[in-house]
Order: sequence, then C-alpha cells, then structure tokens
Amino acid sequence: MQAREVGLEAYFHDINRHSLLTAEEERELAIEVRKGDPEARDKMVRSNLRLVVSIAKYYVERGLPLLDLIEEGNLGLLKAVERFDPAAECRFSTYGTWWIKQSIKRALIDTVKSVRIPSYMVETITKWKKAAADLAIELGRPAHFHEIAERMEIPMEKTEIIQNALNVADSVSQTISIENSWTISDIIEDPSQIQPHTSLAKKIQIEMIQDLLCHLDDRERVILRMRYGLDNGEPMTLKEIGQRVNLSRERVRQLENDALATLQELVAEGQIEQPEIYDEEFEETHG
Repeated sequence: MQAREVGLEAYFHDINRHSLLTAEEERELAIEVRKGDPEARDKMVRSNLRLVVSIAKYYVERGLPLLDLIEEGNLGLLKAVERFDPAAECRFSTYGTWWIKQSIKRALIDTVKSVRIPSYMVETITKWKKAAADLAIELGRPAHFHEIAERMEIPMEKTEIIQNALNVADSVSQTISIENSWTISDIIEDPSQIQPHTSLAKKIQIEMIQDLLCHLDDRERVILRMRYGLDNGEPMTLKEIGQRVNLSRERVRQLENDALATLQELVAEGQIEQPEIYDEEFEETHG
C-alpha cells in the first residue's frame, strides 16, 4: 500500500472520531467563532471534515489526487466557518458546501498550467509520437514503450522524462507549459481542435458561475443562464433573450446588471468569492 493511501486511511479514521453537530450546536459555535474563539472554530472545522471528503470524491478524476482535493476543500471549509452567520436560516453544511466546492474548483483550474518542461523536449516528444505511429503501422498494433525507445536509439535509463511528459500531455486534466508559452498539444496535435485542458478549465469555471446563481431570484437566474450559455454552451445576445422572455433589450440589460450588482455586493461583503471570467471577448461578441 502506498504512503498516500496509508495517509488517507489514517485521516479517515481520525475524522470519523468527531461527531456531527446539531443545528443548535452550529449556531452556538458560530456565535463563539464570531467572537474570535479559536476552540469553537476548530471544533466546527473538525465536525465538518467528513463533508469535505464527500465533496472532494466527486472531483477525484479531474487532475488532482484525492488527498490534494481534500486539502483544498479544507481551506474552503475554514473560510466558511469563519464567515458563517449564526442567524442564517440554513444549516452550515448548505453554506459550507459552496465554499468547499469553490476552493476545490480553483485548485483544479490552476493544475491545467502547473507542469513545466524545458522547450528542448518539444522536438523529442514530436519525434516520439511519429515513431510510435510508424511502428503501429509496421507492427499492426500499438508499439510498446521500449520498442519506440529502440527505434529512436534512446537509452531506457534516459526515457523517464519522456514518459512523464507524455503522461501529462495525454491527460485531459493538465497542460505542459513550454518556455515559449506553447503547449505540447499545439505541436503534436491538431491545433484546430479544442484542447482537453481548455475544455476542462472552462467546464469548471462554468460550474463555479452556476453555483453563484442560487443567490439570485428566478428571473435574474434565467437571464444569466441564457446570457452566458450555461445550459447549452451558446450565449445569447440581449435582443435574443428579450425575445425569449418578452422584454425589451434594455430591460434585459438592466436585469443583467442588477443580477451582477447583487453578486458583486456579496463578493464585497465576503459572502462569496468571484470566479475568474473565462472569455474576455464575451461582451464584444455577445453584446
């Protein structure tokens, strides 16, 4: 059993020792947390660590190992504990889930540009891909790693870095950044195709925006969903939305601005965090 697995088992065993809180206990602890009581904060955190694990498991195949996801989620949990309003009508798990998800999703977005290799490797990897394709035709099957190494006359002891780079390049959840800011996919794949890491980052950011909509009323929520294409990936213009909901273009713009102002106010108050905007040219294209 690997060290990480042993560490996870020990962690799971430890957090299961802490019982869940009742609604009244949450309220009482939240009051003490607001007063700056570190013991109340720690107890509230420990009692909700299992919530982080349950959420982190959902993201386990998106680019980070479970232990890293849990660590990121715990940072979100800590923020939620420090900001939870004891007068809120909802349970802490409802409030904390949002913060935990945001922390995990931000970490996942960061992973798509976290691995770097020197630019001299680009040519080698390109040749490796070509050799693999040529051998597959000759052999009538996918070539083994050692066969490709032999074809390229590369000693096996020097192929580990190539294997690592190929693993990352083929992953749908990470990007290898080259010194000149190109990606491996730009060179060894068709650049006209949507790259997996781009799709993943955009998907996560859309999820983050969708999570924000629970803070709006029904009409504002509908308008933003259409405006940013959250349902079908096709953003609509103000005019198109107006025709759909039977409102003027300017009225739709006003409702959109009101909705964004509401979210911005929540950001300013520290109740929510603002996700990064994925497409900087959105307004020019869909105004």
